[in-house]
Amino acid sequence: MGTSAKEEMNKFWTKNTRLNRPVSPHISIYQWSVPMLLSISHRGTGVGLSSGISAFALAALVLPESYPYYLDLIHSMSFGPQFLAFSKFALAFPVAFHTFNGVRHLIWDVGKGFKIPEVYRSGYVVIALTVLASIGLAAM
Repeated sequence: MGTSAKEEMNKFWTKNTRLNRPVSPHISIYQWSVPMLLSISHRGTGVGLSSGISAFALAALVLPESYPYYLDLIHSMSFGPQFLAFSKFALAFPVAFHTFNGVRHLIWDVGKGFKIPEVYRSGYVVIALTVLASIGLAAM
């Protein structure tokens, strides 16, 4: 019989320690790039949007009053226009980003846009469209 899995693992870590290799892949060995940042942000906005929608749905089920009551409650707090504009922008930004980056991923799914310059260009387009759409939605 061969060696056990534990022995193989010990040999692996002994060799890596002897050769002074970092644990790979490790975030400290990568240079941050736009595609990396957009990929991480896409996942984060997906989790955040799913969590937010779930929280609002759960709140709608368990809170004792109806939607118009809570809407009137928010109106009665009389927040300033700057706060409301910022709040609308903060809500619109992740939705717009996740939507535009999702379209970018759908284009990749058909096999287009995989060359490095195209990946960066499409990333910058996603960022620009996200900012413009968020400003437009916040201005409504």
